[in-house]
Amino acid sequence: MDAVDRRILMVLQRDASVTLAALAKQVHLSQTPCWKRIQRLEADGVITGRVALVSPEKIGLGLTVFVSIETSDHSKEWLDTFAKSIAALPEVMDVYRMAGDVDYMLRVVVADMGAYDTFYKRLIETVPLKNVTSRFAMERIKSSTAYPVPGPPAEARAPARTPAFA
Repeated sequence: MDAVDRRILMVLQRDASVTLAALAKQVHLSQTPCWKRIQRLEADGVITGRVALVSPEKIGLGLTVFVSIETSDHSKEWLDTFAKSIAALPEVMDVYRMAGDVDYMLRVVVADMGAYDTFYKRLIETVPLKNVTSRFAMERIKSSTAYPVPGPPAEARAPARTPAFA
């Protein structure tokens, strides 16, 4: 990826509905090369989809819960069953396998406490769990779907300088 690819990614992460003409203008390309770059970024798996971002509160999903899970079983079979079970729970927005004292961290979005209780009961029926801890978000202070797009490593940006007195 070069600097133009990075600029394309930054613009599309802010607004994927931007027209090709507007995007090309912002990244200083004509439309055809810009479109070819987008297609390559998609083919390479850098761009994985284009979506509409929805306010959870506006559609009745006002409660965000961070769920920490500890397990006594770390077998492949357990993980496969857990992963399939979690994939079938639409309330789960993110799942991470963690290092440290917690094995898995989930971000769950539901309407209210009653809906979370229903979700929790389904969760604990899926596979044996050692401990489940729920933390309820009171306020979302920052939320982003746009990743910071890093530049090339420092050594790739500029050639090493040779001292003038060598």
